[in-house]
Amino acid sequence: MLSLVQTVRKWYEAETRYLSYAQPVLLLALRLYFGYGFVKAGLGKLEDVETTAGFFADWGIPLPTLNVYLAGTTECVGGLLLLLGFASRVVTIPLIGTMLVAYATAHKEVVQALWSNPNLFVKAPPFLYLLTALLVLCFGPGTISIDGLIKYWFGRKATVPGADGVPGDGRVRAAGPPTTARG
Repeated sequence: MLSLVQTVRKWYEAETRYLSYAQPVLLLALRLYFGYGFVKAGLGKLEDVETTAGFFADWGIPLPTLNVYLAGTTECVGGLLLLLGFASRVVTIPLIGTMLVAYATAHKEVVQALWSNPNLFVKAPPFLYLLTALLVLCFGPGTISIDGLIKYWFGRKATVPGADGVPGDGRVRAAGPPTTARG
């Protein structure tokens, strides 16, 4: 019985180790697809401000022209940064805000039917953008990103033996006289 448990444990550990390699690829694919979608949506707003301001006014958004510029710029800049994976966790916060405003205004009926018909909420256009922004906020952009490159670069500099007074193996030792092999 112990052998069976050990075998299952080894399989489980191998599965989680190999599947963890898919995480950066999945995060990259989400960032590229939905980051591009954010940029495209933001450009669409900024290219036709008057029409979009009319939609915003119909949805009851105050100062519609100003909000078109704010939403369009947020989606363009935020989408580009999300696509590149630069300052990703910070930039997802305003993107989440724009998606929540989209739900509260353009898709109000979907939010009102959230508990009676949750499929409407999930099928609404802002859902996948909101979900992607939430995933990147919680898990980061992944290693295949500018943020990942910066983390790698700073991590490498910090591991230079003796550079920061910490031994090269990363262990912190107690202060005091060095110990000898004899004890």
